[in-house]
Amino acid sequence: MIHLFSTPVVTWTFTAVLLLSGVYHLWHAIRSNGLTGRVNKSLHALMNVLMAAMLWNLAPSTLLAQIAVLTGATLWFVIQSVARPEFRTLCAGRQSRLKCVYHSVSMAGAALMVAIMAPVTTASSAIRPTAAAPASHVHHITTHAAPTLAPYSTAGTTISHSPSVAIMLTVFFGAAALVFIVLLLRERPIRTTTRHRAARHFVRAEHGLEALGAAIMALMFATMTT
Repeated sequence: MIHLFSTPVVTWTFTAVLLLSGVYHLWHAIRSNGLTGRVNKSLHALMNVLMAAMLWNLAPSTLLAQIAVLTGATLWFVIQSVARPEFRTLCAGRQSRLKCVYHSVSMAGAALMVAIMAPVTTASSAIRPTAAAPASHVHHITTHAAPTLAPYSTAGTTISHSPSVAIMLTVFFGAAALVFIVLLLRERPIRTTTRHRAARHFVRAEHGLEALGAAIMALMFATMTT
């Protein structure tokens, strides 16, 4: 488990929320009729799963693949946000384009966080007691090499980042969480057809999940501001 959250309850709570959100997006990806919707929902599901795995330092060997996929997802949502109006299967309309811009930032933020929390094995494995190098000699080398390590390191995990970037992303995702909460509260139930009620429930669920996801991202980046 990474040292962003020292309380296991918080880590387990965040893991549960991320996995549940991932399952929700995957379910809608399967039920979606359009190809674009399936891709978008699948990318959201994958991002949530990767974020949950990052909390526990799982699959470190696939680190570069995770960053590549999240970077590709970022570009995919950027392309949708600037697509011409004729491509109605992509982000069409001002609100939809803004949402695609937000999703591109979310994917980029996830890629950045995965890169920041990359496990470092060279520092812990390069210097070990051997027959040719006694433990006392290794201790001498480690003492002199310690200043070259990153300032935030625990159990072979190091964080090397700019606090100003973390602060900006904390503010951004915190504001996004508030916006989605406002949108959620504005969605009032009305008496209409069953189909319209189902669509309204879907929108409310989307706003709720977006608010939770943004809040989690804000809290995770907030731990990197010092």
